[in-house]
Amino acid sequence: MPETQHHLQAPVEWHGLAAEQAVTRLGTDPLRGLAKDEAARRLHRFGANRLPPPPRHPAWRRFALQFHNVLIYVMLAAATVTAALSHWVDTTVLLVAVVVNAVIGFIQEGKAEQALAAIRDMLSLRSTVVRGGERIEVAAETLVPGDVVLLACGDKVPADLRLIAEKGVRVNEAILTGESEAVEKSLAAVAPALPLGDRACMIYSGTLVVAGQATGVVVATGSGTELGRIGALLRQVQPVTTPLLRQMAGFSRWLAFAIVLMAVATFILGILWRDHPPAEMFMMVVALAASAIPEGLPAIMTVTLAFGVRRMARRKAIIRHLPAVEALGAVTTICSDKTGTLTRNEMTVRRIVIAGEVLEVSGVGYGPDGGVSLDGIPISGDGHPELAAAARAALLCNDAELQRRDDGYQLQGDPTEGALLALALKCGLDPARERADLPRTDVIPFESEHRLMATLHHDHEGRGVIYAKGAPENILEMCGYQGSDRKAALEPDYWRRGAIDCAARGQRVLAIAAKPVDESQRNVHFSDLEGGFTLLALVGIIDPPRDEAITAVAACAAAGIRVKMITGDHVETARAIGAQMGIGAGGAALTGAEIELMSDEQLRRVAPEVDVFARASPEHKLRLVTALQAAGHVVAMTGDGVNDAPALKRADVGVAMGLKGNEAAKEAADMVLADDNFATIANAVREGRGIYDNIIKFILFMLPTNGGEALVVIAAILFDLMLPLTPAQVLWINMVTSSTLGLALAFERPEHDVMRRRPRDPRKPLFSWFFIWRVTMVSLLMMAGALGLFLWELKHGASLETARTMAVSAVVMAEMFYLLNSRYIRRSVLSREGLFGNRYVLFAIVGCLALQIAYTNAGVLRETFGSTSLSAGEWLKVAMAGMLVFAIAEAEKALSGISGKLRRQAAHSG
Repeated sequence: MPETQHHLQAPVEWHGLAAEQAVTRLGTDPLRGLAKDEAARRLHRFGANRLPPPPRHPAWRRFALQFHNVLIYVMLAAATVTAALSHWVDTTVLLVAVVVNAVIGFIQEGKAEQALAAIRDMLSLRSTVVRGGERIEVAAETLVPGDVVLLACGDKVPADLRLIAEKGVRVNEAILTGESEAVEKSLAAVAPALPLGDRACMIYSGTLVVAGQATGVVVATGSGTELGRIGALLRQVQPVTTPLLRQMAGFSRWLAFAIVLMAVATFILGILWRDHPPAEMFMMVVALAASAIPEGLPAIMTVTLAFGVRRMARRKAIIRHLPAVEALGAVTTICSDKTGTLTRNEMTVRRIVIAGEVLEVSGVGYGPDGGVSLDGIPISGDGHPELAAAARAALLCNDAELQRRDDGYQLQGDPTEGALLALALKCGLDPARERADLPRTDVIPFESEHRLMATLHHDHEGRGVIYAKGAPENILEMCGYQGSDRKAALEPDYWRRGAIDCAARGQRVLAIAAKPVDESQRNVHFSDLEGGFTLLALVGIIDPPRDEAITAVAACAAAGIRVKMITGDHVETARAIGAQMGIGAGGAALTGAEIELMSDEQLRRVAPEVDVFARASPEHKLRLVTALQAAGHVVAMTGDGVNDAPALKRADVGVAMGLKGNEAAKEAADMVLADDNFATIANAVREGRGIYDNIIKFILFMLPTNGGEALVVIAAILFDLMLPLTPAQVLWINMVTSSTLGLALAFERPEHDVMRRRPRDPRKPLFSWFFIWRVTMVSLLMMAGALGLFLWELKHGASLETARTMAVSAVVMAEMFYLLNSRYIRRSVLSREGLFGNRYVLFAIVGCLALQIAYTNAGVLRETFGSTSLSAGEWLKVAMAGMLVFAIAEAEKALSGISGKLRRQAAHSG
């Protein structure tokens, strides 16, 4: 037992050991299994066969972390100061903005915990084991290393097993490898360095047995399984922030520093230069800080993203993480899983080689849609006996079932056999009638050793026939004839060329053959397969690309987005699918084994230049995403299996398939495609770019308002003037009118050229020098209008309250006109579409005007903010101040456009 204990503790490459060696190392008996008391001891030692729950942060801590933002700190400091000065309206408005932002962030937490819970739920509930010589059923949680487990078709594998006996077993490992085709298993040990998809003697936890029977000895349970390893990998992955959040963090730090510096400098200048009392200067500085802080920015950003979520949902893209909406617009690279994402995850016959002819098959999936053609001319089984004979053999030498549902055909059984059934339907055969006319008498199930399946059938007149299908090299050895009439001798070179041609297209090749037998024969044996067969056909089967995905890949390329395919399939299949998709021009591909040999620095240099990656494990996918991010790319990762979950979480945008995707992948993703359509990603990128534009438009709209207010206060302090705007009036502008107007920009549709632009550089700051110039220019215009009217009114005998009301109204009116300017950043809005194309802008202007009229006339607002009513002449002055901003902003766009055009012409001529 000490030797066994040592082997159970030490890491072992179980696939590299013979079955007998594995049994010995595990200290078990292949016939009697573990003794029940030994199983109990091992359960106590190794623990239950389930994944450990993740550590959970308490809710209070998750909520507190939402306040870890430099702009939030400034807003909280301002709220503290206003509370100390008993300015309760200012304090309340600031705190409401802070709390709303924190609540929204709190709700978005918890992706990793949910993803791990989904993986834990994938373990099967009950398992059949041999313990103490008895065959019993136990809870999968109680399995331990050394248990002997019995599996049959349809069973979910409960733990990682080393096979010790099998009969025709095939396993669907798509959740771990992404490979849609069921994998044949065998007992022979394999090289220790082989990737998971090539370990034929191992069956892994969470996979599904689709054919045959197997006996395996448990080598790993719970977190020690491959599934558990992915769970551990998922826990280690640190999610990255989105490009906008990174840009906003830098912008917030810069803005907070500028506000504090400006406030301190103004406070010192006011005391030392203008001899203002410190208490009075403190109130002025509070007004200055309140005017400069964009209090509405966090809330409006959230609302803009939320509107984007709703629009994307109508396009079948479900957003789970709000910032991912914008991040889609910055994506430079999409790393896509092949199976079920770029392809349909439905095996389909695309090519049939019969004696003297090569036929093409159209249609995809398991339904009868499509047909067979020869040189582009449709044919059917009725008029082509060779095709009918091959389709009949494919239908009868088959254990799968296709069930018709309201939403199409549902496959029960092996995907490859489902493809053969669909071929028979396309050839016009009726499965029920064919099985009734030629009922099955006996069968040799598929076995990996012989790589074929054979069935014996008799018609109602007693004539017998053996149908066989399997690997071409095995079937060819059994055949002496070709053609259904058995008159022509076999031409092996012709069929080998046909098989090579199919394989070069990335297709899996199966050979189909038939042999007549005496009516008295009622059993089929391997000795019956040693010769005398007629080769009917070779069929090329593939998981075909989605037509819409091919179009979407081209659309992404036009938008400057590079699409990379990462799959667990063989490299030849990956190259062939990539060529059909327009991915990986030139045929360059990288395998998982080659990635293993590369350092992180080497991978960072190579990954951006290669578009096809084959035989990739979860660690490889994670390393590729990380390497691309290190090279400066914004990465979206698509996938539908457990094997994709760590990379989905690490990517800037994780995209899971909603229909065929695994729950673990969905929970780790930022976005779920409700229709499993890769093309939906292109639509989502378009929306994401439009949403980013809208956020930039809102910031460009809002900052000049803050800048104009701040300049008004600074001018008042430096030139020893009465304060034109009180802190409460500043908050009225920032939180009520500015936010009301800015909200309309969330409804802007993406501009027509949005998918013809290159992706924006995520490393660049939020604002270019052009944007800084625009903000400065409009801020000065707003200051001039507000301060000018304030001084004009005071000079002509107006009260301080009326002058301040004019200043507030001038800023608000300038906002209304500037909102129209802001619909397009660089283009003029002087058109029907520009002025009237967004009805929400018009609604917002009307609503804001109503609010401002209430501000000047409603008793409670006049009392709260110290405002007064205005005459028609005064309103006219306010409107003229707003129109001045509109006219100069449009003139600046026109001059900028002319300047840009001249620069492009000069560059072109140079």
